[in-house]
Amino acid sequence: MATIAWLIPSLLEGSGGHRTFLQHADYLQQQGHRCSLYLENPEQFSGPNLRKRIKRMFGYDFREVHSGWSNIRPAELVFATIWYSAKVVRDLPFPCVKAYFVQDFEAQFNSMGDGYLMAENSYRYGLYPVTIGRWLPALLERQFGVAASHFDFCADLEKYRPLSRVRRERAICFIYQPDKPRRCVELGLEALGLVKHWMPEVRIYLYGSKSSARAWFEHENLGLLSLEDCNRLYNRCAVGLCLSSTNPSRVPFEMMAAGLPVVEMYRDNTLYDFPEEAVLLCEPTPESLAQGMKIILASSKRAEAMSQAGIDYMANRPLEYGLAQFHATVSSLLKGTEPFPQEPAPMYRRPALVAESRPAGTGAVAVPEPLVDRGRLAFLPPLPRKVIRFFYYRLRRALAAVKI
Repeated sequence: MATIAWLIPSLLEGSGGHRTFLQHADYLQQQGHRCSLYLENPEQFSGPNLRKRIKRMFGYDFREVHSGWSNIRPAELVFATIWYSAKVVRDLPFPCVKAYFVQDFEAQFNSMGDGYLMAENSYRYGLYPVTIGRWLPALLERQFGVAASHFDFCADLEKYRPLSRVRRERAICFIYQPDKPRRCVELGLEALGLVKHWMPEVRIYLYGSKSSARAWFEHENLGLLSLEDCNRLYNRCAVGLCLSSTNPSRVPFEMMAAGLPVVEMYRDNTLYDFPEEAVLLCEPTPESLAQGMKIILASSKRAEAMSQAGIDYMANRPLEYGLAQFHATVSSLLKGTEPFPQEPAPMYRRPALVAESRPAGTGAVAVPEPLVDRGRLAFLPPLPRKVIRFFYYRLRRALAAVKI
């Protein structure tokens, strides 16, 4: 069996990205390979300390955990896992297979400039990309002429599954991660505000971050949840809203496994991995996303059909399926045979759901004031906000009248 090294960025508690590549490294060591992890952390963190932190944060145990990327020991295969680790792998002084575990198009994490272009360059270094999902191979081939292998989005079906004793509420859950711009939290909050305006009885649950939400409508922020609590939430709700402007999150697939209908944005990055029977892709406007959620909430028949379609789709994608796909690619690379190039085609063929336009004077629904108020007091309900502003402007006029 082979020695496989992984260059991993600094640990971040609750990170889905860390969970994914640690999960795949753990699977390789279960198959008999020797996996050595090299963490970006400063040198003062010892290997044993980092090993304990990985086990505490993510539940995986690795014998060989090292601090820093400056002293990579020889290995048969080395994985870069983040764009700025690709150059380190490219420049390794010993012969090895150089691969790139790609979870997203990370150039889009940066504004256009040096950071964007340097992240793009990571795909030009000759490393072989192994991606999660089907959109990234299509993008890398189209934009860089780089062939890649992929493994499908899957879910742990022992954790994410329908629960017969949990009753569904008229509720929406939204993965709220303001520290990740690609999760489009402002767009999601605007859409949820419209739904709450149209359907006040619908409950809104936010989760996925310790940060409080500056939402002007009634909601409950559940913070960081365990995997088991996520599954219970997906079984309680009627709609799951998860937005990603780059590669899809794993969250919608876990929602589907639990039988939760999903609403997402219709963009090139979402067309390759989502089944159209279980997911409703909407034009990326608050109005269209809100209408998509409203349609599902208003039709129990449609909601039930989407729920069952999601369960059926994910039944063929247990976690082991994607892990086996990944292992097959690694085996080919170690044998010196490049994996068969894959050219995924879009899976979602329906047009985007677009909100109905209502010309002025034809009964258009008025947008509630909080949706257009983006000032410093937007987090307050309308009445307290008006009172505070009234006294604030009175005070300003009084001070302006004072002559010094």
